[in-house]
Amino acid sequence: MAAKICLVTGASSGIGHATALELLRAGHIVYGAARRVHKMAAISEAGGHALPMDVTKEEDLQRVVRTILDEHQRIDVLVNNAGAVVHGAVEDTPLEMARDQFEVNLYAPARLIQLVLPRMRQRRSGTIVNVSSIGGELALPLGAWYYASKHALEAFSDTLRMETGQFGIDVVVVQPGIIKTDFEAGTARQLREISGNGAYRQMAEVMARAAEVSVSESDQASDPGVVATAIREAIESPRPETRYVVGWQAENLLSLKRFLPDREFDARVTGLAR
Repeated sequence: MAAKICLVTGASSGIGHATALELLRAGHIVYGAARRVHKMAAISEAGGHALPMDVTKEEDLQRVVRTILDEHQRIDVLVNNAGAVVHGAVEDTPLEMARDQFEVNLYAPARLIQLVLPRMRQRRSGTIVNVSSIGGELALPLGAWYYASKHALEAFSDTLRMETGQFGIDVVVVQPGIIKTDFEAGTARQLREISGNGAYRQMAEVMARAAEVSVSESDQASDPGVVATAIREAIESPRPETRYVVGWQAENLLSLKRFLPDREFDARVTGLAR
C-alpha cells in the first residue's frame, strides 16, 4: 500500500501517541500535533514529524494544515483525537467549562475538517477519523458535558459522512471503551472540586473513589495500542466500517445501552454511583 500523509491530533500521549507510532510502523508519513511537543520525541525518532498545536487556536490549526500541504500537496488522513473531559453535576458545572468541552471535542475537529476537506474533495480521496468514545452513545452521572460533546461529534460525523461520500471521502467514528491512559487522571479531583460539597456530594465521592481505584488498578483496561490498530485498519481499508468499537467493556456497555430500557439502564448506572 502506498504511504498516506496523516495528521494525528493529541499525539503527545495516550491514543494519539500510540496511533502516530502505529501508522509510522505501517510505513505512512505521519504528522503528530499537540501542545506538548517535548512529549512527541518518540514520534520524531521513529521518522515522524512533531508539530506544536493548540486545537483551540485558529492560527495553529491553519499553520499545521498549511505546513503539511506545502510539503506534500495533500493530506490523506485526518485523525481527530485531541480531547478534554470535565466531571461534575450539571447543576454545579460552570457553563464556561461546558463551552470549553465543546470547543475542544467538537468545534476544533470541525474546523480542522473544514481546512482539509477542499484538497481531499479535489483529489476525490481521503479518510477522516473522529475519535469519540462509548460515551458518544451512552451517558453516566456527573459527566453530562463530556457525553454531550461526544454525542454531538457522532451526529456531526454521520452528517459529514453522508455529505462527503460523493467525493470519495470516508468518515469513521472510533468508540474506545476503557483504555489505559492518563486522560481521566484528574477525574477524582474534578468531582470533589465541582460537586464534592453540595447536593451531589455523596454520588461525587463514590465516583471519585471508584476513579481513584480505576487509575491505580487499571490492569483490565485496554492498551491504547488496540485503538491505534483499529485506526490503522480503518485508514488502510478500501471500504472502512463507519464505526469501530474497541477496548475493554466497550461492546458490553454499548450492548446494555442499546438493549435495556432507559430506566433500567439508569437504575443500574446510578445504583453503582450511590
